[in-house]
Order: sequence, then C-alpha cells, then structure tokens
Amino acid sequence: MTTPGEKTAGGYRSGFACFLGRPNVGKSTLMNALVGTKVAITSSRPQTTRRAIRGIVHRPDAQLVVVDTPGLHKPRTLLGERLDSLVRSTLTEVDVIGFCVPADQPIGPGDRFIARELANVKKTPVLAIVTKTDLVPPERVAEQLAAVSGLGDYADIVPCSARSGFQVELVGDLLIRHLPEGPPLYPEGDLTDEPEQILVAELIREAALEGVRDELPHSIAVVVDEMAPREGRDDLIDVYAHLFVERPSQKGIIIGTKGARLRDVGTRARTQIEALLGTKVFLDLRVSVAKDWQRDPKQLRRLGFYD
Repeated sequence: MTTPGEKTAGGYRSGFACFLGRPNVGKSTLMNALVGTKVAITSSRPQTTRRAIRGIVHRPDAQLVVVDTPGLHKPRTLLGERLDSLVRSTLTEVDVIGFCVPADQPIGPGDRFIARELANVKKTPVLAIVTKTDLVPPERVAEQLAAVSGLGDYADIVPCSARSGFQVELVGDLLIRHLPEGPPLYPEGDLTDEPEQILVAELIREAALEGVRDELPHSIAVVVDEMAPREGRDDLIDVYAHLFVERPSQKGIIIGTKGARLRDVGTRARTQIEALLGTKVFLDLRVSVAKDWQRDPKQLRRLGFYD
C-alpha cells in the first residue's frame, strides 16, 4: 500500500480542488464521477450539500483531492450564513477552483454573483465547467460555453456530463494540471476522509429528501447517535439515528401515514449504508422536533454545524 510521502519523483502532483456553483448545478455528482464511487449525496433538491466533503482521485501521476462545497447563495438563516462562510474559507485553501454552471439553464443572477466573487480570488486558477451536457443538444452546449466565457477570465472552459461520463476524465486532467508537484496526501485506496458516521448520516438524509415537499429539505438534519457491531456478531452493524425537523407538522410528513414513509426512508437508506460498509445493517430511525434549529446557534452546534 502506498503511504503519503512515498511518491516524490517523476513530476508527481498532488493538491486540492473545490467545486463552486449555485445550488443544484451537479457539483456532488461530478465529484462522485471523478472519484469513481459515491462519497457525496446527490438530490434534485437545491442545497443538498451542507459540508465540505472531500473525495480523493488517484491517478498514476497524481492525487487530486476534490472538495465539494455547499452551493453559494444569499443566506436566509444562520445555517445559510455558516454554509456561505464555509465556502469562502474553502476558496482560500485550494490549489484550483472548478466553477460549475449547468448547460440546461440560462446564466442567472446566482452565476454572475459567483463569477464576481471569483474575480476577487487573484492567485488561484479557475476552471469553468459546463455541467449536465447530456440534458441539452450540442448547439445549446456551444451557446452556454460562449455565455460562460463572458463571465470572467478562466484558465480553461470545459463541458462535461457526470451522468454519461462525457469528458469527466478531461475535467480531472485539467484540474491536475494546476496542482503543485508533491507526494500523495492520502494513502492509496482512500476515497474520502469523511468519518463513516458522517457518511451514514448523509445517506439517511439523502433518502429522507426524496419525494418530500419543497419546504422540507432545508429543515431536515440527521445525527447518528450510535453505530457499532452487534455484540457477538461480526456480520451486522446496528445504527441508531435521529432525523430532526423544525416543526411538529414536518415530523408528521417525514413519518407518513402509520409510519409508512419513515419505513421507506429506512429501507432505501439501509441499502446504501450496507453498500458503503460492506455488511448487513440494522437501522433504527427516530424523528424529533428541534424548533427553528437553522436559526439557533446552540442547536446548530449540537447538530454538527459549528461556527
């Protein structure tokens, strides 16, 4: 097994890149495609990503650590302010930035806002990435590439589709081109540095996001209370987790009629968790109300969103 520091010759490159864009432009899906496995949850709901998730891409000549950030947006809550602060701090810590703009939507105020933010990042190269090209015809992709080029001065502009795999490898190549020479930062085989309990909580939240009403996604938080092998068994892990919402009415929506929706969430989440952990899982889900947690500093800390 390769350990950090072993590869030091032959122009080996290693470093950090981050994906930046407004919510729901395909940043997490693209990171998963680059890594080759699921390390960040994805959803059709905006603002799915709430943490700076790191995915590790291993190449024979390079190691690229991709930081998937929450979508940059105008915050309406204390949680939103902290997520925007997380994004801005990440920009100062990476070697290259990938600015993601979807091919299937016209350039909007959110894209222009981010482009202005990036114009103030003087020393870090920015790669403009037109995502979701599988959703539009080639002429629309060409139009979007031209529109994106008018937003700023970028080191490269590249179209891709994480869903179809179109030019995903090229995106990786272009990002790696801007990394400094240096040894690997993580052991070979590591795909993320996220703790398993955080990944499990995210998979539960992803399952809970499917099919809920528009106002609910931002109100759902998940905490894994306990995760450990069952005593006397090496083939089963017990996971006890809490889903937190902000109001009693939301609790009813998550649970569903006679608990049907919560059981469905548990079934879908357990399948993903078992794939992640490589073993059978017993999953116990509870739903609690944490009133207005997105605006409460104390509750934000309890749910893992620190200053």
